[in-house]
Amino acid sequence: MLGVLIFIIGTIFGSFFYVVGTRLPNHESIISPGSHCTYCNHPLKFYDLIPIISFIFLKGKCRYCHKKLTHEYLVYEIFTGTLFLVSYLKFNFSYQFFILLIISSLVVLIFITDFKYLIILDSPLIIAIGLVFSLKLYYLGWPEALFSLLDGLLAFLTMLLIRQIGNIIFKKESLGGGDIKFSFVTGLILGYKFTMISLILATFLALPYAVGTLLLKKNNEVPFGPFLVSSLFIIYFFFEKFQYVTYLI
Repeated sequence: MLGVLIFIIGTIFGSFFYVVGTRLPNHESIISPGSHCTYCNHPLKFYDLIPIISFIFLKGKCRYCHKKLTHEYLVYEIFTGTLFLVSYLKFNFSYQFFILLIISSLVVLIFITDFKYLIILDSPLIIAIGLVFSLKLYYLGWPEALFSLLDGLLAFLTMLLIRQIGNIIFKKESLGGGDIKFSFVTGLILGYKFTMISLILATFLALPYAVGTLLLKKNNEVPFGPFLVSSLFIIYFFFEKFQYVTYLI
């Protein structure tokens, strides 16, 4: 039953994250106006906003103008609920569980904003840094929390150096500012060594997407954020296995 409850909470967060991820990049308030149909602008009632259920019950259409709604709401509600659920099933209620909830939230937000608008918002990163540092402080103590900040700073500076080298080689911006800022979060959570492993894994994850983009002759600008945050999630979720592999190496 707890797993079901956590999934439901995740779907609610997923709905909220979609609002944040689509409004903030367009410089819109997430508070006003309230939830409304993007076609007829009719305000939505609470029963129109029940995650998953409302979408299915209304057959993916607006109750008022009957226009078809985007399926992205449904996808991200299920996606977030699933991430929250697997986080609970993996770690139960623990320090790792709360950290993974933060990572899961970043996964959803960065998928929305970077794929749609090629941007990683500053505000979720700042909130994530504050929450992760607070959790480390509470569970692990001052020394560990402060050393984590140092790891984050080193990861940030390393990514900054990589961008500078890439800019010289390719004679254009090789990494976005959001990717560099996000590296601070990764360093804070994983430590410097595993942040570098995460960067390598993210590059491999992004490669098929980049190749596909080139083959389809679309815009060759590849959003790297979704692959960075996916790599962070994978390494944290399977951290023991990655520790074992690095030990063997």
